[in-house]
Amino acid sequence: MAPRTDGLVFVALGGLGEIGRNLGLYGFGPEDRRKWVMVDCGISFAGEEAPGVDLVFPDIRFIAEERRDLLGIIITHAHEDHIGALAKLWPQLNAPVYCTPFAAGLLETRRLSEPGAPKIPLHTVKQGGRISLPPFDIEFIPVAHSIPEANALAIRTPLGTVLHTGDWKIDPTPFVGVPTDGARLAQIGDEGVLAMVCDSTNALRDGASPSESDVAASLAELIAKAPARVAVTTFASNVARIRAVAEAAAKAGREIVVVGRAMDRVSGVAGELGYLDGLPPFRTPETYSQLPRDKVVALLTGSQGEPRAAMARVATDSHPDISLAAGDRVIFSSRAIPGNEKSIDGIVNNLVRRGVEVITDREALVHVSGHPRRGELEQMYRWVRPKIVLPVHGEPMHLAGHRDFARKQGVEVILSAEDGELVRFAPGAAGVVDEVPTGRVYQDGDLLVNAAERTVPERRRLGFAGVISIAVALTDKGELAGDVSVGTSGLPPVTADGEIFDEIIGETVVELLESLPRARRRDPDTVVNAVERAVRAEVQRKWGKKPTCHVHVLTV
Repeated sequence: MAPRTDGLVFVALGGLGEIGRNLGLYGFGPEDRRKWVMVDCGISFAGEEAPGVDLVFPDIRFIAEERRDLLGIIITHAHEDHIGALAKLWPQLNAPVYCTPFAAGLLETRRLSEPGAPKIPLHTVKQGGRISLPPFDIEFIPVAHSIPEANALAIRTPLGTVLHTGDWKIDPTPFVGVPTDGARLAQIGDEGVLAMVCDSTNALRDGASPSESDVAASLAELIAKAPARVAVTTFASNVARIRAVAEAAAKAGREIVVVGRAMDRVSGVAGELGYLDGLPPFRTPETYSQLPRDKVVALLTGSQGEPRAAMARVATDSHPDISLAAGDRVIFSSRAIPGNEKSIDGIVNNLVRRGVEVITDREALVHVSGHPRRGELEQMYRWVRPKIVLPVHGEPMHLAGHRDFARKQGVEVILSAEDGELVRFAPGAAGVVDEVPTGRVYQDGDLLVNAAERTVPERRRLGFAGVISIAVALTDKGELAGDVSVGTSGLPPVTADGEIFDEIIGETVVELLESLPRARRRDPDTVVNAVERAVRAEVQRKWGKKPTCHVHVLTV
């Protein structure tokens, strides 16, 4: 019998071919007894394709079945698309979690605010730290990003080192936190990097991203020159932006009012870890109305148009504590995540109608990306010099653009994969060698629902063509025992010819029953199927759409 050969593999259960829902698995060992480490466990946000659904999770059934061989979960940084699914999914995995103090603080604060959330064993690792999970040795390498304590991971194995970049950029003046550690990345490149699994979000953009310090200077000018109230909305996790707004407010003689649970939670953790040292205390929303209009800056959640967040409520004048009027200034210190444009535009329009001045990244330098453009990618390639590159964290167009870019950098092997495709890095030729179960899981209310189930597709159909409910009472001889009951939701009341839909449906049911042989009328299942087909066909003929039809047959 041939000896079983160790292999080094990678598979994404989310984050390949999309922005968000990041979850990667690294495996080492023979195929039948691999050991695994998980990198990140994030969410994405549902769009119009999933009505009634807020969050989308990775489908983790593959690694849940392998959980005895899951050595640990490594968190690169604390953005929701990297940690947001952890609390919900961790009970299926029951593995230790390794993360920096800032990520640990956010995870623990959230747990305390959510009754029933699991107590996750969190092991804190400082940036630059190292952990050993044999056969893996994992080093946390500081990188700049739009949140404190972001890390790339040098994942060392007996078959070579993989650099998992996480989310990163090159920013020599990040305002909060430390710059990307180029010297350490170059040293790891000198040691030899077998493969790099790299962020692709901005791979289509030339040049380099501006610095957070440039944004801070721009915000300071906008706040200093504002004639009345100022409201700034940004990603709650961007502590550098929070500090920049707070410093600008202090210089302008204004006080900061923090509005929104997420903003309050992040500023609390950032304060405990020293990222807000030297700033005046933040005020609570209740104090807003007591402050003069030229002495306040409200820092709000809701930069992505979330309907329940503070900014949306302020825009409709429905927030209990915060109000704006003509002459006030709102700064959107953010960029729209694809799919959120319509919601954000609705908020902006509501503000503009009331005479509020709105400033976005189209008018001023009020936001910069936390992801590398091509100039920064080129520097990373010079530092690391990987033999193999697998672009991740991006939609198909970003991944394709990154592959073209890597080719121009002279990389030997450039891989393409999708969620669920198992990639072998070593030994032998690198490439996709297998496939594991994967998919999308929706958080629907308090439940987790597999996207393959009928719940959400049925909801889409209801939203498109409505629903008809029909109740029919038949005697044991198959004769009508009363009037047909018809209820509709989402249908027009009348046809183009002025006929009433409820009457059309009732008449269709009666005619159908009269045409059925008596023996078939005594079979409720036959009646249900026949009525459903007849009603949907008649409604389509009159309306052009086929609604969902529910038929109830009662024998009396």
